[in-house]
Amino acid sequence: MSQRSRSSGSSGRRPKDLRTGPGRARPPSSRVPKTGVRGGTTVRRSRNGDPRLISAAVVGGLLVLAVLLLGGGLFRGGAGASPSASATVRGSGCPTSQPAALTSGETRTVTIETPKGNIVIKVQGSLSPIAAGNFVVLASCGFYDGIVFHRTASLQDGTPFVIQGGDPKGDGSGGPGYTIQDERVTTTYHRGTVAMARTQDANSQGSQFFIVLSDAAASALASANTYAIFGSVVDGMDVADQIYQASPGSDNVPNPIPMTKVTVANP
Repeated sequence: MSQRSRSSGSSGRRPKDLRTGPGRARPPSSRVPKTGVRGGTTVRRSRNGDPRLISAAVVGGLLVLAVLLLGGGLFRGGAGASPSASATVRGSGCPTSQPAALTSGETRTVTIETPKGNIVIKVQGSLSPIAAGNFVVLASCGFYDGIVFHRTASLQDGTPFVIQGGDPKGDGSGGPGYTIQDERVTTTYHRGTVAMARTQDANSQGSQFFIVLSDAAASALASANTYAIFGSVVDGMDVADQIYQASPGSDNVPNPIPMTKVTVANP
């Protein structure tokens, strides 16, 4: 999930080329389905059946799958687009540059109200101080109020992957008007993990984030291991599941679920 990542598309639909440019990657002959990347690797056996070639194809296919699942990061804009280049500033007093980090000992409770119910996130400065501080400040100034979950992604077998939101433009190409520095991922991805979306470019995280829906997503995310984890859902994963089920496997949800109100509280 770089900042606009796409996964999963309905079977039987003709894929289209994944064009190069910031936030997009194109391995040779790789394609991405129109509604997102379901991923998938077809391994062809060589004429002599050399198992080494088959193993190399599997490994290469998995790496390509990881890139496609994440759309070159969890961000996808047009060729040449970047989170800061196509940004919209929202809320009163919202930052215009990277805000102060949350110290390693600090935590915050962020509640996302939606028409489906509430999602409660424990944000931890010890995980990714810069990403944590950025998320808390954006939530505090009202940036996320009214923004939708524009993307619901599936793994190849249809397993729920992530729900993604935080783009004021609602199509996966927007951000807060600035980007933040990358941080090393210090823990593992799992169901309930909340992390920043980004492009393949360094320091390209902005306001988009995603919630992991299944432990099965861990290997694909860990293969890139660049999406800063800053918290986890402590209540309301059933709401996240409902948001996914409202339009499963869609890169641009036709009737997206909004974040009606996002509030921050000290633990």
